[in-house]
Amino acid sequence: MRYAFEINELQGFRVNQQEELRFEVNGHRIAAIASGDVDAPVVLGLHGWLDNAATYNRILPLLKGVRFIALDLMGHGYSDHRPESMPYYIWDNVSDVVGIADELGLDKLHIVGHSMGASIASLLAGTFPERVERLCLIEGVAPLVYPPEELPKLMAEALNKRAKMRGRRLKPYARMSDAVDARQNGRFPVSAEGAGWLVSRGAVHGADGVYWRNDPSLVLPSILRMSEDQVLAFLRNIKAEVELVLGEDGLELDQLDERTAVIERLTTYHFPGNHHLHMESEAAQRIADLVNAWFAAK
Repeated sequence: MRYAFEINELQGFRVNQQEELRFEVNGHRIAAIASGDVDAPVVLGLHGWLDNAATYNRILPLLKGVRFIALDLMGHGYSDHRPESMPYYIWDNVSDVVGIADELGLDKLHIVGHSMGASIASLLAGTFPERVERLCLIEGVAPLVYPPEELPKLMAEALNKRAKMRGRRLKPYARMSDAVDARQNGRFPVSAEGAGWLVSRGAVHGADGVYWRNDPSLVLPSILRMSEDQVLAFLRNIKAEVELVLGEDGLELDQLDERTAVIERLTTYHFPGNHHLHMESEAAQRIADLVNAWFAAK
């Protein structure tokens, strides 16, 4: 079931007449923001780890003839958290996105994904190659992997940390502005405006301060990851046209050359900016131009 939803505390952060949407998928609520004509071709936006749908606020006003729906992935933003007994595995997001696509009646998918969102998009395109037409991958190609010989030790460490974390509350910030400062200067820095956008969906006032909405379990190490051979099998199975956008000051992506070499129809672009270049004006315009061109010739 999909429905419009209004949230007053987001009013100061809206761009381009954003709408709030909610989806019911596999018994869970997944939130989204949408922009553009409801009759225009749909593009789904998937954000990065610990971000949310507001990561695309810079791009939204630049899109033409596109209905862009940016999701809050499970555990992020206004979406539900997974059950406490259920770890966060990146492949579970594939099922969530497919469920939303089905609800929207989308037979062919066009997806923009940043970082973790790019990895989810690649897994989806490799799983359902007949269903995905175009991908724009920003600062990401495929999931992180664990070396097979290290799996037993890493699984033990992850399970132990998960047990210690159970029931623990994170320390709150005194003010919302403190959360903005923390996000602006975090592991993957963003501008003050970008931090404000992300915090508008990613933090909430509690009785004793400001807390992140994100599920604390998201910061725990993965109990299990794919092997590199498994990742390459998915990438080889992608039939969509893929545009890979890398920041000139972005991350050094693991196994980048090996991974891009096996994607059949891939074009790589290098734009100014860091890991969150899509939240900066110049790169956002160039990315929007790529997406606008998907439909301009049709």
